[in-house]
Amino acid sequence: MNPYLASAPQDAAEREKLILDHLPQVRLIARRIHERLPESVSLEDLVSTGVVGLISAIDKFDASHNVKLRTYAEYKIRGAILDSLRGLDWAPRQQRRRSKQIEQAIAGLEQQLKRAPTEEEIASAMGASLEEYHEWLVEIRGLNMGSLENHPAEEEGRDLLRFVADKEEDWPNQLFERNELRKLLAQAIARMPYVERTVLGLYYKEEMTLREISRIVKLHESRVSQLKTQAILRLRAFMRKKWPSERGR
Repeated sequence: MNPYLASAPQDAAEREKLILDHLPQVRLIARRIHERLPESVSLEDLVSTGVVGLISAIDKFDASHNVKLRTYAEYKIRGAILDSLRGLDWAPRQQRRRSKQIEQAIAGLEQQLKRAPTEEEIASAMGASLEEYHEWLVEIRGLNMGSLENHPAEEEGRDLLRFVADKEEDWPNQLFERNELRKLLAQAIARMPYVERTVLGLYYKEEMTLREISRIVKLHESRVSQLKTQAILRLRAFMRKKWPSERGR
């Protein structure tokens, strides 16, 4: 009997088991991305796209790279979902422009005040009321899946600076840049108001949902979403200043 044919059913069964075992991971990632998007975007569509990414991860996984399958799968699942969203171009230009304006306001105030600006100061710098500013944060929350959350990173950093090992990325210069990037990220987070640091830690490190976080910090879920969006904009403003694009991606 052909040994390849004899082993094929077993391989197929193992592959199917791996897919089923990781489906909850697909739904978790899809749900976390979906909660930052307009209601018009279907969660089930994101899950379906994520499953395609999962299958690709399982088929291409190479344990010799010293990366866990779960880590590699998350990279592929998230990448597949984000690629599908970029193709939709769901975010209006006005939202992208508003996000950029808030980043610039935060960067300008930090340079002027030599500290992290408050929400009231950011709103004032933009000529808006605090209520209007909060509404803008809700409108642009989905845009935070952009550059910052797609940087490579350590496993424990979750979305923030995700790193998936590859031969080229193990070169000394890549290792040095990763280390520098982690230091800058730590500096940026340390400058944040306590509640924003807490929200980021619970969301990215503890992998909690916004609803779970709202119970811990005793704030409404919508307010937690605003704080998370604002925290990421602070990070992006800080990283743009300290890590110019020509140095990295």
